[in-house]
Amino acid sequence: MTTIRLMLAGAVALVASLGFLADALAQTPPASPPTRLRGSIAAIDGKTATIATREGTSVPVKLADNWSVMLVSPMALADIKENSFVGIASLKGPDGSLNALEVLIFPEAARGSGEGHYPWDLQPESMMTNATVATVAAAPDGQTLTLKYKDGTQTIKVKPGTPIVTFAPGDRADAKVGAKVFLGATKGADGELTAGRLLVGKDGLTPPM
Repeated sequence: MTTIRLMLAGAVALVASLGFLADALAQTPPASPPTRLRGSIAAIDGKTATIATREGTSVPVKLADNWSVMLVSPMALADIKENSFVGIASLKGPDGSLNALEVLIFPEAARGSGEGHYPWDLQPESMMTNATVATVAAAPDGQTLTLKYKDGTQTIKVKPGTPIVTFAPGDRADAKVGAKVFLGATKGADGELTAGRLLVGKDGLTPPM
């Protein structure tokens, strides 16, 4: 009975923690886009995290009272299956085809998060596609995925070596100095950034999204 209660508690925690995805990983109205930060934790005291960003700046972020952590864990190309719900950042190649920069395999509890195809800020001119995998086809240089979402379809090539990850519940102790992070923060009227959750790379992994 105790084991069942722990499993249920873990499932509830996962669902609750994934709630932030609609802001951090999805398209939002132009008037209130999240401020996405990528980098590592330079300092943290439980109330504020200072992020050393990939751009070379140092950004303080206020942590919500109930802030939590999600771990970004590695997966393999073979883990992408038909009917998986994924988020793929991509760039258009010279031939017009989309090539994956990273693949996030969403936990089932987060199916539908940020569904669609829209601009992303991982690299200049990159796009994000959050959709269901309709087909997986082997290609000479990896896999070709057909993705379906509410407004259409996209075909994206995933080459060997492309970072592939998923989410798992983490602990505040995982958010330590030096940890690699990704987060979507809300900017207040005073310009202060606030975040409710941090995405922390497991075992030093850099969140690729």
